[in-house]
Amino acid sequence: MEIYLVGGAVRDELLGLPVKERDWVVIGATPDDLLARGFQPVGKDFPVFLHPQTREEYALARTERKTAPGYYGFDIQAGAEVTLEEDLRRRDLTINAIARDTTGRLIDPYQGRRDLEARRLRHVSPAFAEDPVRILRLARFTARYAELGFQVAPETMALMRAMVADGEVDTLVPERVWAETVRALSEPRPELFFETLRACGALAVIFPEINRLFGVPQPAAHHPEIDTGVHTLMALAQAVRSQADVVTRFAVLVHDLGKGTTPPEEWPRHIGHEQRGADLVRGLCHRLRVPNMFRELGVLTARYHTHCHRALELRPKTLLKILQAMDAFRKPQRFAHFLLACEADARGRLGLTERAYPQATLLACVQRAATAVSARPLAARGLTGLALAAVLQEQRLVAITEAKRVFEGSVTA
Repeated sequence: MEIYLVGGAVRDELLGLPVKERDWVVIGATPDDLLARGFQPVGKDFPVFLHPQTREEYALARTERKTAPGYYGFDIQAGAEVTLEEDLRRRDLTINAIARDTTGRLIDPYQGRRDLEARRLRHVSPAFAEDPVRILRLARFTARYAELGFQVAPETMALMRAMVADGEVDTLVPERVWAETVRALSEPRPELFFETLRACGALAVIFPEINRLFGVPQPAAHHPEIDTGVHTLMALAQAVRSQADVVTRFAVLVHDLGKGTTPPEEWPRHIGHEQRGADLVRGLCHRLRVPNMFRELGVLTARYHTHCHRALELRPKTLLKILQAMDAFRKPQRFAHFLLACEADARGRLGLTERAYPQATLLACVQRAATAVSARPLAARGLTGLALAAVLQEQRLVAITEAKRVFEGSVTA
């Protein structure tokens, strides 16, 4: 029985990056061999075991044979007769197909080290085309390693385009699409995930709502970059620079979906895109089974981001209505994320990345002032029902009016 460290751990060690988890492959062994050594089985589709002490994953070497379209259409064979080279050959990219033995010696039958040095993302074999998830994984790797200079090899991009043309991407299941997307959104350059998908044609299949934004113009006075798709990815990059969490990054990604459905005769204006966008966000989230916290912030951002941009012009009564519509009193953290998403939108524009955005400051101030108005003293006075709600509304409006006055005074001072 021979044991090798494989995959991401070897790759990141060679790149000088921290190793977050270690995966191992076992050659020349059977499930009974590992069970006899106290390993715990966890794999459903193929034999994977947890080490009794380290709890790291050890997988028996295996081969895969395509039997049907899609992610699940594989016949997997694991056994003592499978060689290390055969196991490595089934992996997606050459940089992930390097193994290290217990003495530290590297086994690199597919020139993964050469591609690491060349900063190249290249498929191991034509078997890459058998699994559409690999397109998503490669796009995610571009988002992770672009800052190190990595680019997709031309032959691999051509293969991905052929996969899209053959309909292989149509078979992707929602759970896998979302799992890879949410991981990509947490990477240093998430905008490159979507750019890579667009380059190979997969974006139109997986995220048609985002794909149709490209080529849609906006008023140059507000959007010097003109193109809505370009702006969306610029805003996403700005969200990363603002250290926004992954939920907020998703909201930024979908904030302008409604502009993709504006009739061309109305361009470059996009009247009513906010409500159309909110509906599209709901549809996208339903299709990909996106968790509620992503959906809720995405819908609110699509619906109300232009209200935030106009906050300095709005009357206190309108500001109160917006806060109530967004449930900002009960969910202040979500409202803070909304403001951060709107700021990324405002700054994700050509030449405007450093622009001031006092609108977010104003809205945060009036939200805090209105939230500080408590219903308890009113209830203690015997007010209930509609009477209590009316007085609470009135006092919150007073608080917002004062907070807005103080804010405007500080800006002009």
